[in-house]
Amino acid sequence: ARAQNNLGDAYYYGNGVKKDYAKAVKWYRKAAEQGYDAAQHSLGYAYCNGEGVKKDPDKAVKYFRLAAEQNNSNAQYCLGCSCERGKGVPKDRAEAVKWYEKAAEQDNAWAQNNLGELYYKGKGIPKDQKTAVKWFRRAAKQDNAEAEHNLGKACLEGEGVKANKTEALKWLRKAARQGHKKAQKLLDALLSEK
Repeated sequence: ARAQNNLGDAYYYGNGVKKDYAKAVKWYRKAAEQGYDAAQHSLGYAYCNGEGVKKDPDKAVKYFRLAAEQNNSNAQYCLGCSCERGKGVPKDRAEAVKWYEKAAEQDNAWAQNNLGELYYKGKGIPKDQKTAVKWFRRAAKQDNAEAEHNLGKACLEGEGVKANKTEALKWLRKAARQGHKKAQKLLDALLSEK
């Protein structure tokens, strides 16, 4: 199963072979049928994005759930996204929080950022900007540009953390260097105030 999954990755990314999503899906499916969690996640991702197969949010969720229940943090994150957006499952932010938390505790930076955003806005859980900042900071320390932007904004606005323009600029610069457009725009506005 591991070799089948690796062959799927080779076709998906075009490593050593011509990129071919349909062949990637073929090999992911073989590994997924044997219960290999990474392949289940990849197959779910293919269904989510319509890569090599017809887009099917229901099947995406099915495979995300299989892998998420095996503690695959990427699948937990994707399942959280599906629950938050109502893709393949009814919209349920509380369920999204559950899956984001599982992935975030395994240091999945995207789950940490999304969990922070839900705490920051009070969606699916009580609003708690201090907890939001904690998650933004954990993701930002992993170079997640979205979290760096969110942390910079929180530091600038003094929400969940003491207002600190120097700290805000530090995080916004880090996000901007990674090409984060909103961070660049905010950074430009702040620097033009001087």
